[in-house]
Amino acid sequence: MTSGAGAQPETALGHGTLRGIVLKIVSVAVFVGMQTCIKAAGDVPAGQIVFFRSFFAIFPIIVFLTLKGHLATAFVTKRPFNHVARGVVGVGAMGLGFFALTRLPLPEAITLNYAQPLLVVVFSSVFLGETIRVYRWSAVAIGLIGVLVISWPELTLLNSDEGLDDQEVLGVMAALAAAAISAVAMLLVRNLVQTEKTATIVLWFSSTASVLSLLTLPFGWQSLTPIQATLLILAGFCGGLGQILMTAAYRHAEASVVAPFEYTSMILGVVVGYFVFGDVTSPGTLVGGVIVVAAGIFIIWRERQLGLERTRTRKAALPQG
Repeated sequence: MTSGAGAQPETALGHGTLRGIVLKIVSVAVFVGMQTCIKAAGDVPAGQIVFFRSFFAIFPIIVFLTLKGHLATAFVTKRPFNHVARGVVGVGAMGLGFFALTRLPLPEAITLNYAQPLLVVVFSSVFLGETIRVYRWSAVAIGLIGVLVISWPELTLLNSDEGLDDQEVLGVMAALAAAAISAVAMLLVRNLVQTEKTATIVLWFSSTASVLSLLTLPFGWQSLTPIQATLLILAGFCGGLGQILMTAAYRHAEASVVAPFEYTSMILGVVVGYFVFGDVTSPGTLVGGVIVVAAGIFIIWRERQLGLERTRTRKAALPQG
């Protein structure tokens, strides 16, 4: 970039960033809509939900890629086994997440999922050997305290006679397991993005998840009412549309700018949970949610600072003149 670029590119960059933020917020709203449809469909087997979410997500993605002229090459890959591995892990996370969603209040299910980016930091250190300094470890520790604040009222029921039969206890445990497995899936995606296009990753995942979810048929899929079927199909379309919007958001603005707006889902979850399902958010969920969100935003901010430091170091190392 030359020094004579003037104010116009700066203005364009500002517009691009604003567009990215708007797209991110809209994508979050669409994903909350997807979760709302799934919860409204009632007690449907998790594998069956995964199928509808994955299979019907393919259609808006295919339409989008066709309009962009990228469909012909979208499935082309030299790493099919990596995509399948990401699919297996992702399906596990998705199934557990949907199981939790059908058994927890919407705000609680959404907020517990915020443990995922915290666990990505932990797993990056354990499995990838990344150097994690005290700032991020501190943020992870504080964030996990927030997760404990949210889940403690449910998990303490395990000490009572009724605890083992409590569906919300199972929901909390499933949500936390989903966040952990989803963090592993994110590490696999990190590896894939080094060589694969976003469209390839998304289509391979949706296709793999659709096939894998069919393996759960013998474990008790159920007949759906027309309303349930409509809600689950709509959830799939929302999932595909949300993926497109989220990808577009990260194309228009830096990840460190866009990522914090993921946490608007907490506000939407509280509002939708109250007006649609009559869920009254507990003080523990609100307090814990604020703690987790603050920790997540700090980690994003810290990643941005480290990125800027690395950029300055590289520039300083370049030969001058």
